[in-house]
Amino acid sequence: MFAPDSRPAPADAPNTAVPQDTGFTVLDLIVSNHPGVMSHVCGLFSRRAFNVEAILCMPVGDGLSRILLLVPSEERLTQMIAQAMKLRDVHEVRTDASLAGIFDRLRKVVGWNGVS
Repeated sequence: MFAPDSRPAPADAPNTAVPQDTGFTVLDLIVSNHPGVMSHVCGLFSRRAFNVEAILCMPVGDGLSRILLLVPSEERLTQMIAQAMKLRDVHEVRTDASLAGIFDRLRKVVGWNGVS
């Protein structure tokens, strides 16, 4: 029997590995598209004092939306992913640090340079 975190993932399993080489990663969530879902997702992070640096959300059809969350890459992220996957309206959660470029482009569009 494998320990919970040492089991091999199936070949078609979504990527939930937390990247360790950068300061941030992107959580890519597929969720039901109806009122209150964003509140449930953000509330999960808020209740656990886990900062979300940026959020993007767009409908993707068939009653679904895609939420991209720019979050710090830290040890607690693995637990946050597990908790997010338990939410009723969350269908899929993956991590993808390569999506951080989307947020970099948006910073340029809105003229934010990271200084408050």
